Amino acid sequence: MKYLVTGARGMLGSDLVEALFGRDVTLLGRADLDVTDAAAVRDAVDGHDVVFNAAAWTRVDDAETHEQEARAVNALGARNLAEATRDSGAKLVHVSTDYVFDGQGTEPYAEDAPLAPLNAYGRTKAEGETLALAADPDGTYVVRTAWIYGKHGANFPKTMLRLAESHDTVKVVADQVGQPTSTVDLAARMVALVDADAPAGVYHGTNSGRASWYDFARAVFEVAGLDPDRVEPTDSSQFVRPAPRPSFSVLGHDAWRRAGFEAMRPWQEALTEAAATGVFDTDDHASSSR
Repeated sequence: MKYLVTGARGMLGSDLVEALFGRDVTLLGRADLDVTDAAAVRDAVDGHDVVFNAAAWTRVDDAETHEQEARAVNALGARNLAEATRDSGAKLVHVSTDYVFDGQGTEPYAEDAPLAPLNAYGRTKAEGETLALAADPDGTYVVRTAWIYGKHGANFPKTMLRLAESHDTVKVVADQVGQPTSTVDLAARMVALVDADAPAGVYHGTNSGRASWYDFARAVFEVAGLDPDRVEPTDSSQFVRPAPRPSFSVLGHDAWRRAGFEAMRPWQEALTEAAATGVFDTDDHASSSR
């Protein structure tokens, strides 16, 4: 088996590379492959059996004023990859996001819940899912994730620990709820998905459970040996940003069970392991790949 990882220099892409250690893997970062170039994508995919697409425009706020540029990568790039894998007979594992939903729910979003993105980034990712699945429905896995953190990029836990060094207290929003997700866990599960030859379709790649950003921050302080009471709750009105964020980003995991997998482990367990293995002890501030 030959594997291709696009977006291989980002946070998730880097952990995918580690999850595939010992296999025949081609690594392509943004400088190596422009996924908006259909001919270049076709050449890159040729000869591979599985393509993991972690390439994406991830600057959520910038997408509000650069939606066409974001769409070229997140939507048309996904279509290019799916058409190439379809024609070559390869499988495509395409990474998507909780931002395809409007965040107005109160129960975990099912994999087949209607898409209703709130912002430009979400619109481009939702279109990417639709185009990829339409181009290669039998060979495409869409794996939606959320609130990811890992060793190889800037992320929420690292930001909290950096702020802890210079602030006595940190205010964090308590009115947005989601699922903190380890890119180590996510990468391993994505590889397991294709290893098991699971049915194509949509899967939700998030750690189990739910938390607000405030809960997440307190947990980060705890695993770092800091006083969690230094984290104080606030609400989203205090942090207005160009792109609206969904207030509820909890994703359901029924597709994993139908495919013979358990849901990914609780987010607290993953965070504790990440801290114990030094995931947050790095100065690597590469961009996230969600």
